[in-house]
Amino acid sequence: MVTLAPLSLTQAEVLMPDGLRRVPVHLDGAIIGDRPGRPVDLSGYLIVPGIIDLHGDGFERHLAPRRGAIQSPGIGLTSLDAELAACGITTAVLAQFFSWEGGMRGGDFAEAVADAVAGFDALTDLRVQLRLETHLIDDYDRVLRLIDRAGIGYVVFNDHLPHDALAAGKRPPRLTGQALKSGRSPEAHLAFLHALHARGPEVPDALSDLAAALRDRAVRLGSHDDASPERRTGLRRLGADIAEFPETLSTAEAARAAGDKIIMGAPNVVRGGSHAGKVSARDLIGAGLVDALVSDYHYPALARAAFALVADGLPLSEAWTLISTGPASVMGWHDRGRIEPGVRADLVMIETATQTIRGTISAGQISHLNGPLAARFLGARA
Repeated sequence: MVTLAPLSLTQAEVLMPDGLRRVPVHLDGAIIGDRPGRPVDLSGYLIVPGIIDLHGDGFERHLAPRRGAIQSPGIGLTSLDAELAACGITTAVLAQFFSWEGGMRGGDFAEAVADAVAGFDALTDLRVQLRLETHLIDDYDRVLRLIDRAGIGYVVFNDHLPHDALAAGKRPPRLTGQALKSGRSPEAHLAFLHALHARGPEVPDALSDLAAALRDRAVRLGSHDDASPERRTGLRRLGADIAEFPETLSTAEAARAAGDKIIMGAPNVVRGGSHAGKVSARDLIGAGLVDALVSDYHYPALARAAFALVADGLPLSEAWTLISTGPASVMGWHDRGRIEPGVRADLVMIETATQTIRGTISAGQISHLNGPLAARFLGARA
């Protein structure tokens, strides 16, 4: 890894743990230091901590842009790395399904993605989260082998089976499209869904055993799209203390009362509400019920959400915490998420007048730099 020679970023407004201050930021290799280096004048810029994205699936279009184009997921990691950096993201957790849906959401693709990430030298700190469909009981051992091989440290439990339609003997929505992705005929896919649905009584004990094995490996556990306080309670008992995208206010309130960490989608904030008609992220933030925002399906939404909250009256320090210090705290990562000596040199440089991200530094390496800011780093006139 090649890091910058000692630099001091000067004359910028810097978001420090105690608020905005006009102080120099000294870069000493991969960390923020306390000794001056070559000065770079960043007047007119805002320096904030690098964005930590704990759940993003926008990478799918980089790794498999069309159905049938899934050959080597690793080919798209370079362009993914570049987009993440352009969005100010210095740590990115790729939310990869391990699902009965097949295709880009199936076990084969999950293994290919995890192996590709493990072997890729990215500027962004890339990690993998497995979004495991709980009814895939026969794949639990395969999941454990993948976690051990690829060093996966975060698993989220999903149950997206269309149980109501299956129990009523109805044809589930989107069946034909899912069948095509999975490589099955619609009839075979429907039979497969019925077989998974029928194993519902086996899931609690099997999932409990799996969760115990994951806890033994120090894997962080969460759940996705909890629709009720009761479901949140049941998964918390397994050690899943991260609630991703609770669907209702009562579920989020129950999660907070129990001390769970709560994650919501930044696109929900940017849109002003959920695209699926679920609880508003802005409402939960206003009630103090959100620990972190994540990109979900759109990487640029993270910075946009923070500035949208500032426009609504939230102080920048509180808004940016939701995409930096907050996510770091959720995962127990003490080496990032803030600007102070001794932590990773993860920084985002934003043009104050336009709120445009012009530069990103990840662990002391420039991962994105453009426009007049590049000229300043090169010592030329901007």
